[in-house]
Amino acid sequence: MKNLLIYLKNYKKECVLAPLFKMLEAIFELLVPLVMASVIDVGIARGDISYIIKMCLIMVLLGVVGLISAVTAQYFSAKAAAGFGTAVRHALFAHIQRLSFSNQDKLGDSTLITRMTSDINQAQSGVNMVLRLFLRSPFIVFGAMIMAFTIDVPSAVIFVVIIPLLSIVVFGVMAVSIPLYKKVQGGLDAVTQSVRENLTGVRVIRAFHLESQERERFCKRTEELTHMQMFVGKISGMLNPVTYVMINAATAYLIYKGALRVDVGVITQGEVVALVNYMGQILVELIKLANLIITVTKAIACGNRIQSVLEVPEGEADVYPAAVDATEKSDDEMVVFSHVGLTYQGAGGESLTDISFTAKKGETIGVIGGTGSGKTSLVHLIPGFYPYTAGSIRIAGRELSDYSKEELRDKIGIVMQKAVLFQGTIRENLCWGKENATEEELMEALKTAQALEVVEKKEGGLDAVVSQGGKNFSGGQKQRLTIARALVRKPEILILDDSASALDFATDAALRQAIAGLKETPTVFIVSQRASSIRYADKILVLEDGELAAVGKHEELLDNCEVYQEIYYSQFPEEKQKGENVHG
Repeated sequence: MKNLLIYLKNYKKECVLAPLFKMLEAIFELLVPLVMASVIDVGIARGDISYIIKMCLIMVLLGVVGLISAVTAQYFSAKAAAGFGTAVRHALFAHIQRLSFSNQDKLGDSTLITRMTSDINQAQSGVNMVLRLFLRSPFIVFGAMIMAFTIDVPSAVIFVVIIPLLSIVVFGVMAVSIPLYKKVQGGLDAVTQSVRENLTGVRVIRAFHLESQERERFCKRTEELTHMQMFVGKISGMLNPVTYVMINAATAYLIYKGALRVDVGVITQGEVVALVNYMGQILVELIKLANLIITVTKAIACGNRIQSVLEVPEGEADVYPAAVDATEKSDDEMVVFSHVGLTYQGAGGESLTDISFTAKKGETIGVIGGTGSGKTSLVHLIPGFYPYTAGSIRIAGRELSDYSKEELRDKIGIVMQKAVLFQGTIRENLCWGKENATEEELMEALKTAQALEVVEKKEGGLDAVVSQGGKNFSGGQKQRLTIARALVRKPEILILDDSASALDFATDAALRQAIAGLKETPTVFIVSQRASSIRYADKILVLEDGELAAVGKHEELLDNCEVYQEIYYSQFPEEKQKGENVHG
């Protein structure tokens, strides 16, 4: 948590002024019992109405000045806390954006969401409370004790006894609560994950009529979180009753001791009232301090969780093996895989093994294979989403590890398996590909992606509204728009990762023909389950269980590759029948 305090550096003035104004308020508050004692011992004892009125006006003045001081302190503390929360949120979001895919997979989406929202809010509340009460409450507690000693030393001894006992209780509860609050936030992660899964998969849940099962699963996680919160709440809840009992016992002793001292004429009745008021002030401040401790305990636990994410190195997973590629380099080579292997973090074995192929500039490379064969893993290595763990990869004649992330991804346009559109307009979504793209460039990309009719049919054209997640578009429309987004940047390498699965065969064919006719002639990687989509590729990579089963053109693979034959003939059984009749 302490490492997060650097985000308060722009609010040094507020961090100083907020406690100072709170201390000023505390000073005025400590003077009130003395004024009240004077009212009793002088005004009431003598029946001096004018003196009573004068003292009451002084108390009102002390109250007004104290209120102004408190409001000013509140303003500065709120400003510093809000600025702190904003700075931490920006820093955490920026850090998450720079994390490698491996580290994001390891951390998980639900915990990152919780830390971006709930944890930062708790840390912000902790900063606000500390600036307001961390100095004020101890100052009043010890100030009240000192003021009590100025009134009567024997009676004030009880203050010396009760304050350390109360401190032991308060800090003991804090020591037990901090690790428990960390577990509570972990339980909140589980609930957030459950909610996120249900919201994103609500259609699937209803399609399989599993609403009751998901409710039970959610209720179970919520109950676990509730039990954890109740347990730690019971421990924290002990603060108030224990402190009340101790303070009231001390107050009873003080009244008893004070009465005896008044009887012998050592102190006055007003001074006894002042001592009781100071004990009451200690009670109020310790209750505030107890609440502060609970809030700070939560804030520390949450701050440590935020810090644990910030401490994850951004490039930890991007460690590449030493280049051992001995293949001869050629100017027309765009992508060269040489004995490449991939093992995901924490995986028991390799996902890709000994992959070697060359893609020349302007070539279209088809990637096909069964489910789980490693097609997506292979194309994700090209933009460096995951670091390969064996062999070497060259992009445009340079080792992939020599590129910066920005330089590498400027060369690449990629369309993921899941078409993702962001809330805004069609224009804003397309400009993710190229920020300063002209309308002509956008229209050209839409035409190539067979998405021009999608835009023309929408009211507003390019400025038509896109709802969250692109829910107001069909699956095929979203795929075409995401392809257009990748084409806007005119990439040297275009990766289509099963991105035409929702398109009909005619649109798919028109799309491939339009991409083949691009004047920029990018090197295109088409990952597909459809044999028809990659049939006319310059080179087809056939994957099986993470290994390269064969490389070649369609006709070659039909003659020589059993894996490809199985895939192709399962989709075109009539051609298998024709082939058997010819040979027969």
